[in-house]
Amino acid sequence: MSNLYHHTHGGASSGGVEVTDFSVNISPLFPPLGPLVMEERDLIAYPSIDGGGIRDFYVERFALEPGSVLGTNGAAEGIYLLPRALGLRHVLVPAPSFFEYERACRIAGAEVSVVELKEENGFAMPEFQELVDRVENVDAFFAANPNNPTGTRLAPAVVLALASRFPDKWFLVDEAFIQFTADFPSNSLMREVLAFRNVVVVHSLTKFYALPGLRLGAVIAHPDVIGRLLEHKEPWTVNAVAERVAGRLSGCLEWEESVRQLAGLERERIWREGASIECMRLFGGVANFFLARWDGPLDHLLARLKEQGMPVRDCRNFRGLEGEWFRFAVRWPEENSRLIAALREASDD
Repeated sequence: MSNLYHHTHGGASSGGVEVTDFSVNISPLFPPLGPLVMEERDLIAYPSIDGGGIRDFYVERFALEPGSVLGTNGAAEGIYLLPRALGLRHVLVPAPSFFEYERACRIAGAEVSVVELKEENGFAMPEFQELVDRVENVDAFFAANPNNPTGTRLAPAVVLALASRFPDKWFLVDEAFIQFTADFPSNSLMREVLAFRNVVVVHSLTKFYALPGLRLGAVIAHPDVIGRLLEHKEPWTVNAVAERVAGRLSGCLEWEESVRQLAGLERERIWREGASIECMRLFGGVANFFLARWDGPLDHLLARLKEQGMPVRDCRNFRGLEGEWFRFAVRWPEENSRLIAALREASDD
C-alpha cells in the first residue's frame, strides 16, 4: 500500500488525441495571469526557503495572519508533513475519501481506522455522537470539506464542536475544493485556527486556479503549530516559478466569482438532466464534480467514454466503492452536454 504507484489517480494521457478530461477536478477556466516572463537572474537565485511567496498570497487573499500560513508544494506536501510532524499514532479517516490521507499516516507510522460513509445516507458524515465515539479512540481525525470522491460536506460546526470537546486531539481538514462551493468563504476553517489550536487546514491552489503543474498549496494553523511543522519541513520545496505565479492570483477576484457561478449553474443542470439517465445515480455535487453509480458493466462504459475523448475517473480503487462507481468533473456547458449525451446514449443501449 505504501508504494507510490499502488493507488491510481485521475488524469488522462491524450496519446495525441484531443481529450476533454473529466477524470480530474480542475477548473475549466484558466486565471487571467497575463504574460509570465522569468529572467535568467530569477532562475539562478534560490526561491524562499519556506514558500514565502505562497504565504504572501494567502495572507493577502484570505486576510490571514502571516504566522498562521506555511506555503507548500501543493496540498500533498502538507498532507504528508502533518502526520510526521505532529507525531500521530492513531488516525481516523472517512471512507471513501482521498487515499493520500491514509497513506501519509501509515508512512508516518500511525495506525489508521475508518469511519464508513454509507451510500444509503448519501455518503454524508455520521451523526455527531457517532463521531464523538470514534474520535475518543484516536489522536486525530483527517477529513475533507468537501470530501473527494463523494462530493459531500463536512460541516465546519461539527469540526469545531469536536475540537472543543477534544482539545488534546488533532482535526485536520483538507479544503482543496472549498472555493468551488456556494457557501465559500463562510464554510472555511482558515480563520478559525487562531482560536482552535488543534484545528489545521490543508489548502490547495491546484484545483480552483487550474494550476496542477505548479504544485501550489498551504497549511493554515495556529502559529505554534506552524512552528512545529517548520521543525520537520524540508527546505526549498516551492520553486521560483510557483512563487511568482502565486503573487498574481490575488488580483483574480472577478474571475473567481465567474468560476463559482459557472460551477453552480452547471451543477444544477447536471443534477436535473442526470436524474433522467436510467443507468446512472448521482451523489455529491457540492463542489465541481459528481460521484456516480452505473447500473451495468463499468469497464464497457469507461472504454466507450475514453474512445469518445471524454475519460472519467474509475473510482473502484477507493475503499468503500468496490462496485460500479465513477467520478466526473464539472466543466464548460458544451463539454458537460457532450458527456451527458454520451451517458444517456450508453444507458439506452
